[in-house]
Amino acid sequence: MSEPTPTPTSSPVLTRPPLPAWADTLRQKYLAGEASVFVLYRNVFDRILVGDKPHGMVAFLADVLLKDNKQHIYELSADRGVRVLHGGTTEEKAEIYRHLEGKGLAGIFDALERRMRDKPSNALLIPYAGALFPATETQFLSLEERGAYTALHRWSLDDELSAQDNVVILITESLAEINPGLLANPRVAAIEVAMPDRAAREAAIRHYAPRMPPEQRQLLSDQTAGLRVIQLASIVASEGPQGLSEAQRNQLIGNLLAGTPNAAERATKLAAITAGMTPDEIRQLVDPTRSLPDAANPFDEMSEVVRKRKRELIEKECSGLIEFIEPRHGLEAVGGNEHIKTELLEIARLIRGGERARAPMGLLAVGPMGAGKTFVIKAFLKEAGLSGVALKNFRSKWVGSTEANLERVLSTVKAMGPIALVIDEGDRSFGNQGDGDGDGGTGSRVIARLKEFMSDPENRGQVLFILMTNRPDKLDTDIKRPGRLDRKIPFFYAESGAERAAIVTAILRRYGVKTDIAPAALETICATLDGYSNADLEAVALLAAEFAQRDDGESSTVGEALFARAVEDFLPPREITMLRYMEMLAVFETSRRSLLPERFRSLTPQQVQEQLAELRSALRR
Repeated sequence: MSEPTPTPTSSPVLTRPPLPAWADTLRQKYLAGEASVFVLYRNVFDRILVGDKPHGMVAFLADVLLKDNKQHIYELSADRGVRVLHGGTTEEKAEIYRHLEGKGLAGIFDALERRMRDKPSNALLIPYAGALFPATETQFLSLEERGAYTALHRWSLDDELSAQDNVVILITESLAEINPGLLANPRVAAIEVAMPDRAAREAAIRHYAPRMPPEQRQLLSDQTAGLRVIQLASIVASEGPQGLSEAQRNQLIGNLLAGTPNAAERATKLAAITAGMTPDEIRQLVDPTRSLPDAANPFDEMSEVVRKRKRELIEKECSGLIEFIEPRHGLEAVGGNEHIKTELLEIARLIRGGERARAPMGLLAVGPMGAGKTFVIKAFLKEAGLSGVALKNFRSKWVGSTEANLERVLSTVKAMGPIALVIDEGDRSFGNQGDGDGDGGTGSRVIARLKEFMSDPENRGQVLFILMTNRPDKLDTDIKRPGRLDRKIPFFYAESGAERAAIVTAILRRYGVKTDIAPAALETICATLDGYSNADLEAVALLAAEFAQRDDGESSTVGEALFARAVEDFLPPREITMLRYMEMLAVFETSRRSLLPERFRSLTPQQVQEQLAELRSALRR
């Protein structure tokens, strides 16, 4: 933005509120002459706090960033046409509207260009820019859309227009919505509007909940990473145009908690974070008959409520494309797999200790079906204190606006860091899907963007990718390289009776099943279960518990005879060749020989390749 000439009505530069980082970047790029057409993207539908007033994006640009620097500010949108936001008398504005009436998009661009040439120092703001400059092939554009695209492209390269202090700002949530021909233009600069950082979140909470105590405000700022300012307002606003006021929420929650420990203090804190909720929603959230996390500590309870509300808001924000993972057990609930647990505990230590440089970029969990990959990885997340989200069915759900949805998910995940992004059955998401022509190349662009995100060094220690699969041979080799998936952890079925007994014991403990089987007797029985997967062992243990309940009722105890009976009755699925093939794939992929069972450690790479070739031939037959 050009520096304004001081006038009696101008605000001194020193009194101007500090600009958000993205706005200062835009200003500096403009002053340096790098571009006169800008595209603002990502968090453009949020509120921007300036002093004690929140602004939408267009209002911020017009009333804060540009008002003192531009003689005229216009807004052009598909739904409202042209509006004069700043500059000119009432009569001049009316004349502009009359001059543009009925001219169509081409006439509007022509008229705006004439005004920018005749009267310098103009700004044109174009919200929802994808509606006017859609990301599609030129032959699919209407004649008006082609004219708009051509005009804007020509303006960006017109030195005369730039020299007359004119600027055009496009606003879109995703760059994928904008015609790529515009973005490829060296005189068009794209600037990301980032999600609020901790300082911005704390400022927003202070604005919307001015009476909140500092300790509570700081805790809330830490726990709301990934939320927009507008979402924070929906959680903490003390008063709003609709819904219950904070005093009404306090009274309702106080009545619900009457007779419980610290009821008044708990009600005050919970009332501060339940803005925008209906009475029924509050009753479901604050049910005094339900066990709450450490009700004696109001901050623990508040954290739990904030976590639930954050989860709801982010899952809604991402249109159901991600799902939060909430593991109930840590690695102590995992039986056997000692070498894997040791490896994961070390990674958890690095993450908890903030040692970002040593933390892996990603993990690849490989091994045959039923080997416990999903359960162990979830237990690892709890052990590491990492939030986890699962990427859901993005190939089938992202129809039409695939890339835009992906960008929304990735920006949200990055803002929530440190976090783990988990993709189960990774071969289906990243595997060879043909030449990509069937979806117009969308699938290949999605995979390319995910690869780029996975290898971004800024994500190390902040976003941990975890890919799980039993068919790593179907994965693109480029996905598996170091710098994307640094650690490759192989999972195998238990090798000995002792390992299987440890798994069965952990399963019975996890499900709260009582047992009086002597450890030696359990180990003896389990020694006969060669080739049983973790899933098979769980099925046997639960079958024994079912037998015990039938015989003894609710006070049932699994004894040696009942467990042996369950073993005899259970028929595990048997696809021996395929399971052996998956085992050898895990051996082939592992990044460390010490993670392999003894029977595989002495194999040379050549021997592994030969066994894989034999198994492939057997499967084809």
